[in-house]
Amino acid sequence: MYRILVEKAEVRNRRRQRLHPPYAKPELLATEPNQVWSWDITKLLGPTKWTYYYLYVLLDTFSRYVVGWLIAERESGALAKQLIAESCARQSIEPGALIIHSDRGSAMTSKTLAQTLGTLGVTKSHSRPHVSDDNPISEAQFKTLKYRLDFPARFDPLEHGERRSRDFFNWYNGEHHHVSLGLMTPHDMHHGLAQEKWRRRQLALLNAYAAHPERYPAWSSITRARRRRHHSRPPRSTTSS
Repeated sequence: MYRILVEKAEVRNRRRQRLHPPYAKPELLATEPNQVWSWDITKLLGPTKWTYYYLYVLLDTFSRYVVGWLIAERESGALAKQLIAESCARQSIEPGALIIHSDRGSAMTSKTLAQTLGTLGVTKSHSRPHVSDDNPISEAQFKTLKYRLDFPARFDPLEHGERRSRDFFNWYNGEHHHVSLGLMTPHDMHHGLAQEKWRRRQLALLNAYAAHPERYPAWSSITRARRRRHHSRPPRSTTSS
């Protein structure tokens, strides 16, 4: 029977299926701080089973600097509104200069928050529906938080979560040398200190190599290869009229 159905192309679901329209993947480019922020909410285990605290985090995508955060006992658009408004004021955000990206949680899509963003002149961006990985920067930051060895199994009381979060974000902004930032801290990137530190770092490496080239065999081989390529190039011919 199934062989006959296959021949007739009848082995399929013949009911009308709802098809989701194709959505464009959000692509946001930031060339300096305070152009694009990413924000999300993560759950922290409370003192007893089925109890949670909610950690709201605003992150600058260019510098990975945490520009604002709060911890609360509920997920709320009103709290998100307060956090974003205070963070924009603290960073002196001009109307039309900022895009805030988030997923499609209830707090992120609330009318209260949408009205606040409109008042502040902030453009909102959301992940695609039914897609779980369109907000990777915030997710990666939460992983850094929760994979630390001193991260507690549960938080009790709320002040405990607030204290631990404050310690973490102070460390993350000021001491964490981020791989995606060329081993600079978010504080250095956000406040324009990275270029000078990169220059000093490069100068220190060049001085160390000049003093003891035998300690850097890989660098020596790269330098010799570059010199060979340079000397093997034929001289450019010039013509004069």
